[in-house]
Amino acid sequence: MQSNDARIIRGAAIPTAVAGVLAIVIGAVTAGVDGASGVALGVLVAAAFFAGGLLSLGYVGRRWPDVFFGAAFVIYTTQMGFLLVLLLLLRDADFLNGRAFAAGVLAGTAAWLGGQVRTHGKLKTPYVVPESTSVPPGGRP
Repeated sequence: MQSNDARIIRGAAIPTAVAGVLAIVIGAVTAGVDGASGVALGVLVAAAFFAGGLLSLGYVGRRWPDVFFGAAFVIYTTQMGFLLVLLLLLRDADFLNGRAFAAGVLAGTAAWLGGQVRTHGKLKTPYVVPESTSVPPGGRP
């Protein structure tokens, strides 16, 4: 993992954890233990979803940079498939408050994306390598 990848994950995971704790408290107050556990699972699913995608893209970007865009599409599609399977498995779960779970997923998603955008903005990672403007020896610019 490159240092930029680690900083982006850290920059997104910390706000997600803070938002998750706040959402769990709100879920516990409004819907009891079922609400708190539903929100916690929702935030965990959102964080795992985005962290897994970011780690996968980082690996592909280092290993095969020429297929990065295609790999991003495949990774995203695979994530959607996993999320669909998870939602189908949890559809009739008695132990889960569905509204709290959805609120947790939304809170986790908003916090992760906000943290990731903020971190990307602070990193200022160059994506274009500027040409050298130095004068060659014995030549004119």
